[in-house]
Amino acid sequence: QLVESGGGLVQAGGSLRLSCVASGGTFGAYTMAWFRQPPGKERDFVATISTNSGNSRYADSVKGRFTISRDNAKNTLYLQMNSLKPEDTAAYYCAAARFATTVTMRQTAVNYWGQGTLVTVSS
Repeated sequence: QLVESGGGLVQAGGSLRLSCVASGGTFGAYTMAWFRQPPGKERDFVATISTNSGNSRYADSVKGRFTISRDNAKNTLYLQMNSLKPEDTAAYYCAAARFATTVTMRQTAVNYWGQGTLVTVSS
């Protein structure tokens, strides 16, 4: 089970940190990722991180502004979001993939999804 938190309303230029706590499995064995779904649009990839935090990959739209990290001892995934823009407004989903790498991470590889947390960035 994956449970996200940390979403909310923030002004453009502000920051938020999302968290995703995992339970019921071996968190450290999963490549983890964040996806997001803006209102009325499809869900898209945001960022992914390898099991040992050695590798990560970001969507071009968030590169340099967002940072993905994980704490395997706490079974927790994070997404630090800085310099937020109105176009970052979306429901953000935590995802776990047992057999994907940071290179191959995509929605079809995901084994478990969180319920989502809403981020709204006002202009």
